[in-house]
Amino acid sequence: MSPTPPARRLRLGLPRRMFSQVLLMQLAIAAGVAVLATGLFLAPLSDQLDDQAMRRALAIAQTTAAEPRIAEEVKNTPPTADGPVQKAAERIRQATKAEYIVVMDWRGVRWSHPTPGELGRTVSTNPGQALAGKEVMEIDSGTLGRSARGKVPLRDSQGDIVGAVSVGIAYDSVRARLIHAIPGLFAYAGGALAVGALAAWLISRRVQRQTRDLAFSDISGLLAEREAMLHGIREGVVALDRTGRVRLLNDEAQRLLGIGEESVGHSPDEALGEGRTADVLAGRVTGTDLLTVRGQRVLVANRMPTDDGGAVATLRDRTELEQLGRELDSTHGLIDALRAQDHEHANRMHTLLGLLELEMFDDAVEFVGEVVGDHRATAEQVTEKIQDPLIAALLVGKATVAAERGVALWVSDRTRLPDRLVDPSGLVTILGNLVDNALDAVAGTPHARVEVELRTEGRTAVLRVRDTGPGIPVEHRELVFTEGWSTKKPPAHRERGIGLSLVRRLAERQGGSATVGEAGGGGAEFTVVLPDALALPEPEPALTAPQAQRSATEEKAR
Repeated sequence: MSPTPPARRLRLGLPRRMFSQVLLMQLAIAAGVAVLATGLFLAPLSDQLDDQAMRRALAIAQTTAAEPRIAEEVKNTPPTADGPVQKAAERIRQATKAEYIVVMDWRGVRWSHPTPGELGRTVSTNPGQALAGKEVMEIDSGTLGRSARGKVPLRDSQGDIVGAVSVGIAYDSVRARLIHAIPGLFAYAGGALAVGALAAWLISRRVQRQTRDLAFSDISGLLAEREAMLHGIREGVVALDRTGRVRLLNDEAQRLLGIGEESVGHSPDEALGEGRTADVLAGRVTGTDLLTVRGQRVLVANRMPTDDGGAVATLRDRTELEQLGRELDSTHGLIDALRAQDHEHANRMHTLLGLLELEMFDDAVEFVGEVVGDHRATAEQVTEKIQDPLIAALLVGKATVAAERGVALWVSDRTRLPDRLVDPSGLVTILGNLVDNALDAVAGTPHARVEVELRTEGRTAVLRVRDTGPGIPVEHRELVFTEGWSTKKPPAHRERGIGLSLVRRLAERQGGSATVGEAGGGGAEFTVVLPDALALPEPEPALTAPQAQRSATEEKAR
């Protein structure tokens, strides 16, 4: 026998989909509200109908007791079926649709009653309060059954109480009015429930579209996964709402941008300050893989709009990659320079060999001296004017690269830089970028020349780099300091438009400035001013007594 598949059990409970759960909950709420409202309305309705019936009975009794003839006839006539009191009471009863109107004397003996056989008999309920001068409203049972009653005293023309008037309205008519009102009330409640159900369905459909028909458990899982992903990835994520304010920042974005959770709810301009980074996040600068500089970091940003009118921006740190790219460029330059030097060295060695073979020994010595002297003169020229070893080494290396590219790199005669720099590496970055840009600008042009001037004014360092290139138009002199802006084709391994931005940012970080103007020969002249770039000179130590005496002796000997 083939195995019989197990029967499926019928599972009772809430559906998984959010649409169905929200719809059921809203329908339950609407039904509960309708039932509660109906119950709260019906509960006081019975009391209201009772009160209305009692007041109506009291009003009829007051009207009947106000007839002056009835009080006189109660005093002067017997209680008979054809008596004037019975006729007057029946006439009023029929006109007002009351169940009964009983007129009694001060002993409680009936002078009127819908049943003539009850005339002359004592009433079945106690009329003491009405005979005492009080008006009474109540629901009670008598010979005609349960009724809503109103009792008032009956006074003669002198105002003396001679009896009482009791009027009853059948309580069955009160209940009938209540039962008659219930269907209409349920109809209104049903209509309200139908409207509520329709509204609940429309809201649930909207929730279904916005949540893409996910279950609550799916949404909870997605939120947990999102939190883990956002805080675990190594890319910065910044989410903005439709008004352009920051809605979310993951840990990496806070690290890269240097801001915290307090920036949530603020615009990028408020959180970051004005600049290219804020422009990229706000969408004022469009494109893919946009470069921006934040502090000392080079960031690549991409911004993607969302369906709700907001946007999500991702940030990648390219600082190390940019540094590696620059080092690779420098390495390529040095390799090219070494290759050219090797070629030139071979030519010189061939020349030297020829001179020796021709036994022109004096010419050979002079030739070697000239070659060695040129290199030594360049190094000595730099080190005499620039005492900081890092800056001097940079310029010597750049001079070699410039020579191989057919560019003359000169150090201005006005250059004087002592070995007291506070941040030598920062000035190396600034000078290296400016010299590289100048070499790129003049390479391949006739009489190419780059001049470097480094001088100090107190503790302020002033750096100028001039070239004989085509120069920079006036309208572009601010754009050249913008991240990502460049007129040169980028190399394969990195982007252009970062060097001058770093120059300005490093200068501004030290409270200085970086500007560009026109050089004397028509090229470009970049000027960087760095306040407090030099440390205070160390005070000379005081001379001891033997040292002072020795110094005085040497001075006399001179």
